[in-house]
Amino acid sequence: MTAGPEPTPWAGRALHFVGIGGAGMSGLALVAHGLGATVTGSDSVPDSAYTAPLRALGVVPAAGHAAAHVPAGAEVVYSSAIGPENPELRTGAPQLHRADLLGELTRLKPTIAVAGTHGKTTTSSMLVHALRAAGADPSYLVGGAVRSTGANAGWGSGRWLIVEADESDRSLLKLRPTIAVLTNAELDHHTTYASRRDVDDTFRAFLALAEQAVIWDRPQLLALAGATPATPFDAEPQLAPGGSRFALPDGTPVALAVPGAHNARNAAAALTAARVAGVDVAAAAASLADFAGAGRRFEHVGTTAAGARVVDDYAHHPTEVAATIAAARTLQPRRLVAVFQPHLYSRTQREQRGFGRALAAADLTVVLDVYAARERRRDYPGVSGLLVAEAVADAAPGRRVVWLPTLEQARGFLERELRGGDLLLTLGAGDVDALGRALVA
Repeated sequence: MTAGPEPTPWAGRALHFVGIGGAGMSGLALVAHGLGATVTGSDSVPDSAYTAPLRALGVVPAAGHAAAHVPAGAEVVYSSAIGPENPELRTGAPQLHRADLLGELTRLKPTIAVAGTHGKTTTSSMLVHALRAAGADPSYLVGGAVRSTGANAGWGSGRWLIVEADESDRSLLKLRPTIAVLTNAELDHHTTYASRRDVDDTFRAFLALAEQAVIWDRPQLLALAGATPATPFDAEPQLAPGGSRFALPDGTPVALAVPGAHNARNAAAALTAARVAGVDVAAAAASLADFAGAGRRFEHVGTTAAGARVVDDYAHHPTEVAATIAAARTLQPRRLVAVFQPHLYSRTQREQRGFGRALAAADLTVVLDVYAARERRRDYPGVSGLLVAEAVADAAPGRRVVWLPTLEQARGFLERELRGGDLLLTLGAGDVDALGRALVA
């Protein structure tokens, strides 16, 4: 007798995703569908790059938010970005935070969970790319599209699950990692954390959940592992235009086609985790030579009519902005133009000077107004992108700094300003990427 197909773990389960168009929620919805659940969802912007794969599966997001969107018998999945006033959370249906659902997934397969203030998406994407090349066919949920797969999530046939572990709301503590990766740790998400010690305590608790840890080789970070066995990683790359080279401790060579020292460290983290997971590291390392990055992580958008190259990056913290500008310098542009959209009033208020110092490394900086996301302007009187523009001017006397609050104003200025040989960086976690795409259209 031939055995039938394996039963799907979530067959008969109905899940409704509020904000299904987001990077994290769309990935969860894709995996839930693949595991047999009936999936529905809604979003204020229901038609996006992240919802296209769902539509291809017959999951059509409802536009806007209304109680009527929630099917009878469905569990309502929400994220910390969804406020309690949302009508879909007021239907009386069972509710499930996205972290709880992700936690369920980490109990289905051994999991490599990538945490850190910076580099989570790229490191996770490198792990997916490398494990697939080594024949491991992992499952994954990443905060941006893995360019080699064209998706931000998938349920593979292999042993491992790769996930991003989000510290912004401490939801990473709901996961069950087999291998925990810590790329770095800095104070960010100021409405969640009061101090760097608070951040460290959260990462310490996360690492304690794992059987093994992979941690950037810095004493302060390694100390967070406690009793969890930890393997350090680092990289000392030779940088070149558009890439780098370095060797792992055992001499395995690594060549990257994504620029910057920070990406070499991301690769070292991914390959060290792969080794701990028992993957063929030589095959994994060789595969990174054609790793093209993750969505909105130093993503090459195109060229403007005037011949300027446009690159988009999700950088929204001073350390990330500085690393991205340094990576762009390796491309040796005639002029480096940075357009920065601050993300969150709380972060702008706390980090304005840090952003000023980071953006001062550009030849010309354009600053937009704050992308509010889940915050309200009235709760932060006097806070706007102008604070960042003034900080850049203070940090780079004599450099051109332009304060243009809207995307439309910035587009008009850049269409007149950009020339052949320029490199335009659009930076931020909001919708600034739309500006770059409009300029190359």
